[in-house]
Amino acid sequence: MQEAQRTYLTPEEYLALERQAETKSEYFNGEVFAMSGASEAHNLIVANLVSLLITGLRGRPCKAYPSDMRVQVRATGLYTYPDASVVCGRAEFTDQQKNTLRNPTVVFEVLSPTTESYDRGAKFAHYGTLESLTDYVLILQTEARIEHFARQATDKWLLSVYPGLGAVALLPSIGCELPLTDLYDKVELPPAETVTLRIVRESQAEYEEGTYARRPPSPSHDH
Repeated sequence: MQEAQRTYLTPEEYLALERQAETKSEYFNGEVFAMSGASEAHNLIVANLVSLLITGLRGRPCKAYPSDMRVQVRATGLYTYPDASVVCGRAEFTDQQKNTLRNPTVVFEVLSPTTESYDRGAKFAHYGTLESLTDYVLILQTEARIEHFARQATDKWLLSVYPGLGAVALLPSIGCELPLTDLYDKVELPPAETVTLRIVRESQAEYEEGTYARRPPSPSHDH
């Protein structure tokens, strides 16, 4: 989140202003925080994600919403805009305008350099107070990788990691699969960072130069 626009607003004042604004802002603890624009990669990933969700949920009692659907976290007072969200069953809204969702089942965030720590930390803590939430899904835009947090019966979160374009992320709670090759379609991922590796041959006391990608392999499931 960025610099606050004013000292204090009530939630009602925020919603009244937000519904007339040309840009989106988050709200928390009386303060309004402007949201910056997204990169091409971010927008492509979100568009692909929503398309996959709509197709996967067709004929099922679940709805997928793009990033214009605002979410209210009642326990903490946060109003925010996930990159995508899914609600299964009857959607609950703050009021009759039906543009502020209260009970998302799954929330998706595409990580950006300026928001990654917030999405992983404080924002996840806010989302975690939603009793309806079963899954929190983080999608990287610097590499093909999904991190899926699934709520367990003990109210703890189980992390599953899906790295690489050949992976398929499984979301059993909504019966959807996300093939990463489709999720990252037309997205220009940055090349893996390379460093020079110097190999020492003790027996011949000579050096050879080589390169390797400095992207360590990730396990398919982390806990």
